[in-house]
Amino acid sequence: MDRLTEMEAFANVVDQGGFTDAAKKMGISKSAVSKHVSSLETRLGARLLNRTTRRVSPTEIGLAYYDRARRVLNDAGEADALVTSMQSAPSGLLRISVATDFGVNHLSPVLSDFLRDFPDITVNMVLNNRYVELISEGFDMAIRIGELEDSSLRARKLTETTKRMIASPAYLEQFGRPQKIDDLNTHKLLHYSNQSSGNVWRITAPSGEKRQVRTTGWLSVNDGQSLLNAAISGLGIAYLPSYLYAEALSEGLVEDVMPSLPMETQGIYAVYPPGKFTQPKVRAFIDFLAHAFADKNPVDWRTPAA
Repeated sequence: MDRLTEMEAFANVVDQGGFTDAAKKMGISKSAVSKHVSSLETRLGARLLNRTTRRVSPTEIGLAYYDRARRVLNDAGEADALVTSMQSAPSGLLRISVATDFGVNHLSPVLSDFLRDFPDITVNMVLNNRYVELISEGFDMAIRIGELEDSSLRARKLTETTKRMIASPAYLEQFGRPQKIDDLNTHKLLHYSNQSSGNVWRITAPSGEKRQVRTTGWLSVNDGQSLLNAAISGLGIAYLPSYLYAEALSEGLVEDVMPSLPMETQGIYAVYPPGKFTQPKVRAFIDFLAHAFADKNPVDWRTPAA
């Protein structure tokens, strides 16, 4: 028997809670569903379902198999849908969530080229600095920076950025330049309130040791551009990505506070719910961004990558 059909029959029995409803969903007879499941159990040499007169439920082994089987079936469905969608022209409303600083400085400038290339797509770009639930809030995709949370979402890496501690020359002249990580405890550290690590900076020491530094609460902001402005104004030290501070650094408005420390690298990702990549509008935009950001230098976003 076809292995995917066996998987599908078993997964539908688990999803529907019984053979009758699974048969209705698949459009085949109840006996055919039962035959597929029995064949699967025989091939695997394990009982996957507990069967009683009142209910059907997966065994412990069956539940573990179901999780993997459902992923395989979803991937197979996406593969079929991808072939179909690749023959369709990208069109429709594309809803994107992106952090304000990245959206304003880097996404907005390239949107005009995308819309010229794909005139049948309408873009709704929502700028915010909170974690957005893509599915429940109706987004097609998001741009996310840094370590991704473990979830059912799919992701494609577009490029990278690096994080450094920066401060204005005036601040460093007044308060001195920290020479080692422990010196940061006596400085005014500007806090990005939406970061996943809370009020902690994760820094790598020259030895390679991972260190954590707690921010002071001197200033807490939920927007990266505002933190950069605060650092330029001399309010303290900010820990920011290069895509945000590169221009200010080149103009001498801020300095690298501890250039001897290894740079922290962060990925920049297009994140989307399962199945969305098969939609031509989503695939077109992600492919466009991958090309637009392909030559970005993670250390200095003003110059192409080597």
